[in-house]
Amino acid sequence: MRVGQRSLIWGVHQFLWHPLTVLLAWWSLYGTPNWREAVCILIHDWGYWFCSDMDGPQGEKHPEFAAQLAGQWFGPEYRDLCLYHSRHYARLAGRDPSRLCWSDKYSVIFEPWWFYLLRAWAGGELKEYRQNAARDGVVPLAVSHREWHMCIRNLFISQAKEKYMNVVF
Repeated sequence: MRVGQRSLIWGVHQFLWHPLTVLLAWWSLYGTPNWREAVCILIHDWGYWFCSDMDGPQGEKHPEFAAQLAGQWFGPEYRDLCLYHSRHYARLAGRDPSRLCWSDKYSVIFEPWWFYLLRAWAGGELKEYRQNAARDGVVPLAVSHREWHMCIRNLFISQAKEKYMNVVF
């Protein structure tokens, strides 16, 4: 089974829990989403189903699947909402990340640390995430999983705050 499939079934991107936390983050940042935005929140990570890595060559393309669906169903505005929830795609296109990006990152405030780490471990994602954070100089490998999570959580929250300074956190 691919790591992306494990992520969607019981990992970090679990198909019920993760969209719920992203929805809560959206409400916190922007208010109530319209129904099309809510569908995009639900499907934005479905492309991981086809990926054998999370942040590598396949994982970087995971937004394409939801973007294609949202574009067919709702038009280019919603395609872009899904596609540019990925900072990678936004950079490639010379665009700002979409509002879905920031609610996706901010969703960590609605997760108990132990539940996130349990899912990251169960989904087989934790090692890749830790290695990437160490490679990028964000969090050294020597720290505990809980310390790593705290650092990543604080980074994601600060990025959302930087983008939306008028939001009360």
